[in-house]
Amino acid sequence: MFITFTLNGALRRLPAETPPAMTLLDWLRAAGLTGTKEGCAEGDCGACTVVIEAPDGARAPVNACLMTLGQAHGLALRSVEGLSAPDGAPHPVQVAMLAAEATQCGFCTPGIVMSLYAHARMGGDAHEALAGNLCRCTGYRPILDAMAALPVAEDTAPPCPATDVTGFGPPEHRFFLPRSLDETLALRRAHPGAWLLAGGTDLGLRFSEHRENPGAIICLRDVAELRGITAGPEGFSVGAAEPYAALLDHMAHDADFAAFAGLLRRLGSRQIRALGTLGGNLGTASPIGDALPPLLALGARLTLAGPDGARDVAVGDFLLGYRRNALRADEVIARVFIPRPAPGAIFAAEKLSRRHDQDISAIGLAVLLERDGAVITRARIAHGGCGPMAARAPEAEAVLEGAAFTEAQARAAGEALARAITPMDDLRGTAEYRRVAARNLLLRLYWREARPEAATEIMALPTPHAPRFIAP
Repeated sequence: MFITFTLNGALRRLPAETPPAMTLLDWLRAAGLTGTKEGCAEGDCGACTVVIEAPDGARAPVNACLMTLGQAHGLALRSVEGLSAPDGAPHPVQVAMLAAEATQCGFCTPGIVMSLYAHARMGGDAHEALAGNLCRCTGYRPILDAMAALPVAEDTAPPCPATDVTGFGPPEHRFFLPRSLDETLALRRAHPGAWLLAGGTDLGLRFSEHRENPGAIICLRDVAELRGITAGPEGFSVGAAEPYAALLDHMAHDADFAAFAGLLRRLGSRQIRALGTLGGNLGTASPIGDALPPLLALGARLTLAGPDGARDVAVGDFLLGYRRNALRADEVIARVFIPRPAPGAIFAAEKLSRRHDQDISAIGLAVLLERDGAVITRARIAHGGCGPMAARAPEAEAVLEGAAFTEAQARAAGEALARAITPMDDLRGTAEYRRVAARNLLLRLYWREARPEAATEIMALPTPHAPRFIAP
């Protein structure tokens, strides 16, 4: 049984002894395809960007440094070497970069070119398309000029290899790609120490940075019961292995979840959202998981599937501590149900980080306020980055419930929140900064409601080069 994928239009069938936990980036460079660069090995800089090409023509940029060879199985991939025409002529994306003088040292350029290659097909906001690619010398203006000049993509997608192989790797390092929930649970019983791998945008650091190579990996990508999204009047039911990109596509067109969609746009980059999943964010139980505060504030619930059937668990009961959760050794997270905010409720999902896009949160805050007239009847406030785990803040909630949402109440709730959290000092901010920021986020939410015309953020307009400065 062999790892098989299409790369740059050619079928690749790797030797049976190939370690499936090897990163795609390491394999590409060892194979002589060194246009794909290693910058950070964390999915942060985008120098390693390659593109997954779907049969329907869709393109998804991903970080090759976080993607294992096992995850590449059955896919059609393209690296920068695969862009040129058969006669060696450069691709129109490369021509546009050259014409705009959008490259200098060139180290980051291949990854940027691949992001532009995906963008030419998928479209959307140019700034968002570049959020996962760092350029330290050219600056982004000429790159944006190149993007504005991109022709409509007309390339045809290469075929994905036909394969029904669901397990490969040497005996001491097995990699499984089950197709059904029953098969997954059987593998859990047979390999109790196996790692569960969804998108790998967090767990993948153990492969790329720490060079760990577990005895068995169960990849959930192809499990039908763990995929798909359904939206209804009660909320969203999301497969635990469905990538963030698909969830964002749904929430971006639903006014009730506009704040959640805004947060998802800042959750990593397009490269991260093409692989990362809600199930992975929950399973790793990171205290800075971006999606966890809004899930807690909205009262999201999980379906955990095991050999004895399914059980329903609130996200607040699932998270037990730093990197600890309530998942049993024979279970998997099957689905996440995200309730729809009640009519007239205020819902906000905030994130503060050193960079607006593609950065780890210094603090995350999500707030749900249900009202009867001017009075708050129910408050749910959840924070991340302020302790060993994402959690609710009942002390701040109690200040708001039964009162009108006034500036004084917002300030009092902010003070209660600042006293309740237990942040730490690290490179992203001091503990005192996090306390002040948490307090101020609640106050900012009040001003957004009381004076929506007085926004206090500096943002970029969708059109290139036009920053917008808004004073309070």
